[in-house]
Amino acid sequence: MNKQIQSVIVVGSGNVAESVAVAVSECSQLELRQVVARNTKRASVVAALASCEWCDDMAQAADADLYIIAVSDRAVEDVAMALRRSEGSIVVHTAGSVERSVLGEERTGVLYPFQTFTAGRRVDFSAVPLFVEGSNEQTTQQIESVAHALSRRVYRATSAVRREVHLTGVLACNFVNALYAMAADRLEENASLPFDVLRPLIEETARKAVDATHPRSVQTGPAVRGDFSVAERHTKMLGDEHKAQIYKLLTEYIWQTSRKR
Repeated sequence: MNKQIQSVIVVGSGNVAESVAVAVSECSQLELRQVVARNTKRASVVAALASCEWCDDMAQAADADLYIIAVSDRAVEDVAMALRRSEGSIVVHTAGSVERSVLGEERTGVLYPFQTFTAGRRVDFSAVPLFVEGSNEQTTQQIESVAHALSRRVYRATSAVRREVHLTGVLACNFVNALYAMAADRLEENASLPFDVLRPLIEETARKAVDATHPRSVQTGPAVRGDFSVAERHTKMLGDEHKAQIYKLLTEYIWQTSRKR
């Protein structure tokens, strides 16, 4: 019998757990029964945001149809082993680079939200792509029904596909944000100017990339033009060999890929 999932428990208290718990609590088709996390301070905060009970003992988790483990990648397997589950329930994790199989083979799966999350910052969860995997077709369909209740963008993905998606997230989010930070530090330290100077540029760059058919079509800068004299000057200005190497590699990548257009 393909039982419809109604009751949910979120396991974890980090950024992902907070966003997932709030999203579930605001979904009319689901009931968030509990947040379970060993960090009592954060567990109480997340539970308050999601208007539910909380517990700091994995072995005392309440009954539910679905348990969503939203913890760091390295902790998924240990948390799954310690977690008390209802008979017949489904357990999923939210990690991008962790195999589904670490949860076992019976009624397990993945519900991977492809987004960057920050504590205290709300996102429109209905727009977050959710990648679903289950231990069998029935389980996959049940997890999928939850995903559709939370988001309008739902995809099935094997662990191999999910790893590829996660990699693209690191490139498009984590690495790009690190470059924002590098630029902000440079501006403050060498020109005594605030980060506010960069905000309009970052916003317009992101808007152009999102609006374009492909981000490469709106690439600008000296590397696209083949202006290597400017690139060489910038490299010397950076001074630090590590940062200079990043600049050189990105310049070469932009030049090579832009020539293929």
